[in-house]
Amino acid sequence: MATAVLIDGGYFVKRFRRIEPHNSYNAERASEQAFRWALAHLSQGGKRRELYRIFFYDCPPLEKKLHNPITKKSIDFSQSDEALFRKSLHRLLKLKRKVALRLGHLSDAVTWTTDAETLNDILKGKIAVDSLTPDMVVPATRQKGVDMRIGIDISSLALKKQVDQIILMAGDADFVPAAKLARREGIDFVLDPMWRNVPDSLNEHIDGMRSVCPKPKPPQKGKSEAAPAVA
Repeated sequence: MATAVLIDGGYFVKRFRRIEPHNSYNAERASEQAFRWALAHLSQGGKRRELYRIFFYDCPPLEKKLHNPITKKSIDFSQSDEALFRKSLHRLLKLKRKVALRLGHLSDAVTWTTDAETLNDILKGKIAVDSLTPDMVVPATRQKGVDMRIGIDISSLALKKQVDQIILMAGDADFVPAAKLARREGIDFVLDPMWRNVPDSLNEHIDGMRSVCPKPKPPQKGKSEAAPAVA
């Protein structure tokens, strides 16, 4: 039978940008790597497997007009680098053979945040809130419906016996209930965390773990990854 590859788009983009920071907003490169890394799973173990389909889960980008809390000036996020990148990425993925794009939506509630290092300094009193600059804050939105769509597709693929292997490119435990169901149905369930560490406890709910993309270089000393703008 065949293999289905499911990609958590938000997670993929974060890891892609860690692996290729110079291509952070290159939608063509991101779409090509998503496709290439998904196909790489088909040739593992010395035997070429058949591809059922690649599912890519994401949300449309933030396109609201919001006021920066520091400058109070209005910003049109529909023209931001992130919005243009996401829309282009989604368009390019839809053009690829055997790729299904599954879109959730963003929560209407939008707050502002900063990167983890700056937030930690604020909490420790090293930085005063009134000393923040406009470029130190970003809108934080929440994805809705993405995890649900992943869970439904895993369950459907398993119960309908459409595949005998599922590869999930993701990095958290939200998928565990669906993974347990798939394994009970005899599905070989493999997690690809794209070289990110995952809790050891997850191993009991999967049949294997492997990363096929290049390993990202460790962050420079004294620097931390920015807090995600989308959760």
